[in-house]
Amino acid sequence: MATDLDQQCIDTLRFLSVDMVQKAGSGHPGLPLGAAPMAYVLWTRHLKHHPANPHWVDRDRFVLSAGHGSALLYSLLHMTGYDLSLDEIKRFRQWGSRTPGHPERGHTPGVEVTTGPLGQGMANAVGMAIGEANLAARYNRDGHSVIDHRTWAIVSDGDLMEGVASEAASLAGHLKLGKLICLYDDNFVMLSSGTDITFSEDRAQRFQAYGWHTISVADGNDVAAIDAALNAARAETTRPSLILIRTHIGFGSPEQDSFKAHGSPLGVEDVKKTKQNLGWPAEPPFLIPAPALEHFRQALERGQDAENEWNRRLGAYAKAFPDLVKELQESLRGQLVDGWDADIPSFPADAKGMATRVAGGIVMNAIAAKVAALVGGSADLDPSTHTALKGLGDFNPHVTAGEDTQGSDVAGWSYKGCNLHFGVREHAMGAIVNGLAAHGGFVPFGATFLVFSDYMRPAIRLAALMGLHVVFVFTHDSIALGEDGPTHQPVEQLASLRAIPNLTLIRPCDANETAVAWKVAMETRDRPVLLALTRQDVVTLDRNRYAGADGLRRGAYILSDTGQRKPSIILIASGSEVALIVAAAEILQKEGIAVRCVSMPSWELFEAQTASYRDEVLPPEVSARLAVELGVAQGWQRYTGEQGDMLGVERFGASAPAAVVLREYGFTVENVVARARKLQLP
Repeated sequence: MATDLDQQCIDTLRFLSVDMVQKAGSGHPGLPLGAAPMAYVLWTRHLKHHPANPHWVDRDRFVLSAGHGSALLYSLLHMTGYDLSLDEIKRFRQWGSRTPGHPERGHTPGVEVTTGPLGQGMANAVGMAIGEANLAARYNRDGHSVIDHRTWAIVSDGDLMEGVASEAASLAGHLKLGKLICLYDDNFVMLSSGTDITFSEDRAQRFQAYGWHTISVADGNDVAAIDAALNAARAETTRPSLILIRTHIGFGSPEQDSFKAHGSPLGVEDVKKTKQNLGWPAEPPFLIPAPALEHFRQALERGQDAENEWNRRLGAYAKAFPDLVKELQESLRGQLVDGWDADIPSFPADAKGMATRVAGGIVMNAIAAKVAALVGGSADLDPSTHTALKGLGDFNPHVTAGEDTQGSDVAGWSYKGCNLHFGVREHAMGAIVNGLAAHGGFVPFGATFLVFSDYMRPAIRLAALMGLHVVFVFTHDSIALGEDGPTHQPVEQLASLRAIPNLTLIRPCDANETAVAWKVAMETRDRPVLLALTRQDVVTLDRNRYAGADGLRRGAYILSDTGQRKPSIILIASGSEVALIVAAAEILQKEGIAVRCVSMPSWELFEAQTASYRDEVLPPEVSARLAVELGVAQGWQRYTGEQGDMLGVERFGASAPAAVVLREYGFTVENVVARARKLQLP
């Protein structure tokens, strides 16, 4: 079924992986032993990539969603010529190595996304396929194809069990993403048992119901059958493909087809037996036969030829469409064009004001008119989150004349649109926008209510871990949303999200801070930014009377003060509660109390400032401090100090009109004044 060279190459992948795991004393040998043939066929016969330039724009994207099989990916990267040495292979899972236990984007050349939590990688792959389809539709022209690549993923039973993968697969089928191909390592085994105790549905029929093209390969060692299946998947242009490949976990080992092969080294004796069973020399470890290395390294020449041909096409495209190529390259480089923020409005002072979600929608549309890379959507909540990009179309498959649309008005839908419709799929939305960011060419956003960030937390965490430029827009940010009640009223979410490293959370106080928050979100390229916005109207502060909203860039700033006199109390707030402390300060100042008001929209931006600036805003000698925020108090003591106080929400919300809920929870000017007075007592 395979030539001698094919078999030698496959077994090289297998035993580099086995030896990695054995030397490290931990890892997952089962998947590499079973899935090496499919990986070999994909990487040597179908994957368009250039190991010498892992960031080539028109490369195929490959995602190992089953990230526990990382040893297989590292073997592929080393063998095909990526900048990953054999020494790094031997340092698998060790401190400072480039071969961590699960693949990490930005850490290992050739790794597209950080995978590990199952299902995330598959959903990332859906985002990448959306990215390719969108860029191709927007920039390719007749006779000029500059964006034309596929997204491939190896997925496992665990991936297909996870809800995020189900959400993403459903959407991918609806979107008819024909350049998305998933190879399913169908080995009937999980970490702790066989799949028969939990996972018995017909996966092929399930994916067919999603609108996928499915192919079954009966023998995971049949190179010709795998190759034919991949060719058939490539030929299918109107549906994503799932190739179900029947494999054997731990193939060739004494633990073949047992869950014991999943996540532990085989052991010295079983490594020897496995090598003996498959006709591989027991010694030395990390053996790489010269013919196998030469065969794999042909990827360098093929990749260079493919990139050269693409550069030729790009040159012709640039001559024919200079404006388009400029826009495309700026998006791919993450560059913001001169004047990108010129049309962002300055909002006049207004006692009635507007909800920051409304202001955010206005600002987003001003940006989108200038920044082609801004693409995204909400989980069926555009009318509530105000995140629709007006006039920029909807991303959806083109519907031809006479095609049954089941009564839907889909006129004008195409892959060119910048508005993504995720449906009620928050978890997949988070992972898909991560995939868009990882693909390149986008500043993607995903929007929903703040309380539903709980459904998205794994994706938010991974965006932070990868340092992806994603904007998460969360509206309805407090109990002030009112009648929908405690199920929809976030209480602990702000504190929980602030705990995620490398995530910048911004909660602007009014329309003008919202405008600056969006500027920061667009300019921050090394991490995700999360915007927490109100449902209710909030006062648009008079910036002639109070400090300018640009102070948001520093995370916290002095909004108002008592003049030359050192403050005797500092009132601190974020978001809608800033208006409360401003109103309370006026009353306290009339009583002769020297009050400073500090707007603190972002802890993370504030902590990035110099110590001298932080002490200027919050002088250490002023111990009377009151923080006000519609969330749990957790974490605020770092700013209030031991002698300070925090007015927060320490229980779930309630269903009632917003004004009533706020009053009952103590978020009134009178209560803020009373709490502040207590801090002034000797």
